[in-house]
Amino acid sequence: MASSTKRPRPRVSGATDQDRSRTAPEAVEQGALEPEAVGPEAVPHVRVAVIGSGFGGLGAGVRLRRAGITDFVVLERADSVGGTWRDNSYPGCACDVPSHLYSFSFAPNPDWPRSFSGQPDIRAYLEKVADVFGLRPHLRFNTEVTEARWDVGQTRWQITTTAGRWTADAVVAAAGPLADPQIPDLPGLDSFPGKVFHSSRWDHDFPLAGKRVAMVGTGASAAQIVPAIQPQVGKLTVFQRTPAWVLPRRDRAITELEKRLHTRFPITAKARRGTLFALRELQVDAFVRRPGLLKLVQRLAERHLADGVADPALRAKLTPDYRIGCKRILLSNTYYPALAAANTEVVPAGLREVRGSTLVAADGSEHEVDAIVFGTGFHVTDMPMGSRVFGADGTSFAEKWKEGMEALRGSTVHGFPNFFFVIGPNTGLGNSSMILMIESQLNYLIDALTRLDEIGATAMQPTARAQRRWNLELQHRMDRTVWSTGGCRSWYLDKSGKNTVLWPGSTTSFRRATRKVDLTEYELILRRDDRAAPPAPPAPFAPPAPSESSEPSELSGPPAAATGTEEVMA
Repeated sequence: MASSTKRPRPRVSGATDQDRSRTAPEAVEQGALEPEAVGPEAVPHVRVAVIGSGFGGLGAGVRLRRAGITDFVVLERADSVGGTWRDNSYPGCACDVPSHLYSFSFAPNPDWPRSFSGQPDIRAYLEKVADVFGLRPHLRFNTEVTEARWDVGQTRWQITTTAGRWTADAVVAAAGPLADPQIPDLPGLDSFPGKVFHSSRWDHDFPLAGKRVAMVGTGASAAQIVPAIQPQVGKLTVFQRTPAWVLPRRDRAITELEKRLHTRFPITAKARRGTLFALRELQVDAFVRRPGLLKLVQRLAERHLADGVADPALRAKLTPDYRIGCKRILLSNTYYPALAAANTEVVPAGLREVRGSTLVAADGSEHEVDAIVFGTGFHVTDMPMGSRVFGADGTSFAEKWKEGMEALRGSTVHGFPNFFFVIGPNTGLGNSSMILMIESQLNYLIDALTRLDEIGATAMQPTARAQRRWNLELQHRMDRTVWSTGGCRSWYLDKSGKNTVLWPGSTTSFRRATRKVDLTEYELILRRDDRAAPPAPPAPFAPPAPSESSEPSELSGPPAAATGTEEVMA
């Protein structure tokens, strides 16, 4: 059923005009998202259920409302919005993407305090987005999704949460890949007498002053934590399995004059954002097609290391043996000096086991500590949510993805009708702002829901053929990227060595690939007793066009929201 001929949407059996009127904006403000219970077993139904209230979930809420879809809820397991910027509150936490690029195009913020903003400022920005765009009535806090199952008979999702049940026509998974911390299963860890926590679950009540602290891991979080806590701890022991390449961080305070200029003349903020965007798009070719171009960048990193660490023995420990860009490049002016401090010891090995308060490294060395901080990343390629979501044939994502995650255009998966990812498989970036990718996927989501209404279908799922062709081409392009040829093992790769995390192209090319839903790549499903529409023949796979040097119009154009976004956010 690939025709775009308009016809009335099939009427839901048992639905009344009063039920359908819940899409009116005024009904949302009156808390009408939860219809009156007809009986003790009645389950509230919504058009869309969004999982997560970080950038992806809040962005989905804004775009749904702007599209006239107000019958939705945002299910959040915590007690406030913010996602990873709520969870990660460790000392020194900040973004490594410039502030004016790490924000929604439809919600510019002229008041960023620094060129690279810290966690409190980003979290405050997200709280403001929830307020300005009227998302509060849609939010359901302390509501963790424990199961989502596609009901073939009712052509809707059955959702079980810690706060009750819901049904929804569509589900948007916006929990993000950096939601569930990963702590290694180490022998003896359970018997450690001191304090243990992950960087994304920081215990602010535990005093670090004078303590012997172990930092396990040397990734992006550790590069911020180490300089923040090194001056106050008694001794800092850093367990480094693999060193990282580090570049200087060009951070500074944004002046009041700049803020006033961006507030009074929004075009200046757009120009600033456009420049930041263009500079990062120009870097893409070196990462995805010609990694040899990164040699100059690597020399800059080597100079930065030499300037920050005078001891040749320590410098040797901190020098990676892989090409820069293969693993995430860190930005810091203070990391190397903190590692070279007198009270810091760098152990060039991972942590092998725990014996009481003694930590044993993989090289056999032993270290006495009072607390362990794990900066060991997240469940990215094996997301826990995968075992909680079941598709049309009862198969979970965890089972479906035993050989590796994959989706069509990073957004939809065969066998899971009306299930849309925000930051899905192969949508991550190595050099730019994830907000650009999020907004592209939201474009795709809104177009999909709009097309369903226009056609009169209830649900859609990608054909197996279209999904497979997309991913075969994607992995073919991945073969020449620095992430595959740089000589490292990173968290971008799953257990089989396949990169299921990153996008092998520019953000411009991804925007082009997700601008519109191609119905020839989908099977359309009618409601309940109606037949499923036969799949249209898949169109030939067309890889995204090469990167462009200018930002797409959606990101640089004026916001289309009914609210005067620029005035309110300012």
